[in-house]
Amino acid sequence: MTHPLLVPHVSSEIGNLKAVILHRPGKELERLTPQNLSELLFDDIPWVRKIQEEHDKFAKVLRDNGITVLYIKDLLKDVLKDENIKEQFIVDLLKINGITSLESKNYLKDYLMDMSYDDIAEIAISGLEKGDIDNVMPMGLAEFIYEDHYFYIKPVPNMYFTRDPGAMIDGGLMISSMKTAARKPETLILKYIYKNNDIFKKNNIPCWYDNTYFHSLEGGDVLILSDKVIAIGCGERTTPQAIEQLARNLFKGGSTVEHILVVQIPINRSYMHLDTVFTMVDKERFVFYPGIKRDLRVFSIIKEDKGFSIKKEKDLQDALKLALNLSNIEIIPTGGLNAITSAREQWSDSTNTLAIAPGKVITYSRNESSNKIMEKEGIEVIGIEGSELSRGRGGPRCMSMPLIRD
Repeated sequence: MTHPLLVPHVSSEIGNLKAVILHRPGKELERLTPQNLSELLFDDIPWVRKIQEEHDKFAKVLRDNGITVLYIKDLLKDVLKDENIKEQFIVDLLKINGITSLESKNYLKDYLMDMSYDDIAEIAISGLEKGDIDNVMPMGLAEFIYEDHYFYIKPVPNMYFTRDPGAMIDGGLMISSMKTAARKPETLILKYIYKNNDIFKKNNIPCWYDNTYFHSLEGGDVLILSDKVIAIGCGERTTPQAIEQLARNLFKGGSTVEHILVVQIPINRSYMHLDTVFTMVDKERFVFYPGIKRDLRVFSIIKEDKGFSIKKEKDLQDALKLALNLSNIEIIPTGGLNAITSAREQWSDSTNTLAIAPGKVITYSRNESSNKIMEKEGIEVIGIEGSELSRGRGGPRCMSMPLIRD
């Protein structure tokens, strides 16, 4: 599968969306249990057939609006066709899953090498359960100690939130350094795609950050406000050290970015990323969860001739005006001014809007109050069903990694 006309580039949060990377939820969700929910970052167990139906409708909405939809599993399959790449990927996959004893590692490597690249791509996401292997596998001490655990390779149920493992910034890719162990395999997958798939390889796409950096930085915290300005959330999943490192890499690496707005948000699962409380929907308009207003602090990192400077801003609205050189900024409160409605709809991702064009967004239809407020303000809202999709704590923006925007 080749895409010769796709040249990844994103320098806007709202420009016409041309191509996007998704992951259709699959078998990995069937491996969620009440016992492993917390470890795998879920609050509930989704109904898999229904979540797939909802995701398929989301993908159809994108295609109906002229957007090319690529699936991350297909991109991975492309690179695993090369036997050498497949072998190294298996080695890295076992390593990231903590397979430490030499005997176990060699056995599993040989077992997986006999499989097709299709099967390896599936296992990388849905996992390898102990019951999947018929033969008796040699066990080291770690395998004896953890023999009650279900998996040799753990499932990655958060994979359908493709926003988080990486983000296109200008003409380069940021590969996230994930905060939690449960999500680290996602960035391993993206890194193999980045290094070996023609979409990135033949277009000489630079890498602004990758999963080898110690400090965590996740894509849901990154908003591309313009070609020169990005906003980054600093909270539960993204550290200030990571933001400074990304700033250095962008400023020195030839990116057009000159100004980074750092929005400090409370360390709270409800606000795990910036896009759970704040997104851009039009040239001068943003949706915002008002319940968090008093807890925000905003800073600017500004490119200088030598390095960068950092300053504290008065508030988010003024900082946006100054950074984007706009005389007016409109903040649309999700849920209106009713604190209960606003909090309920924020929990089901009312602020996690995906702009597919200026003033045109995809949201969950269940957030009726927030959607009506946006429509009243002239925003075209395309509602999708998300009763099961939202159980993973993410909305349409979380579920999409824009590859190309006008």
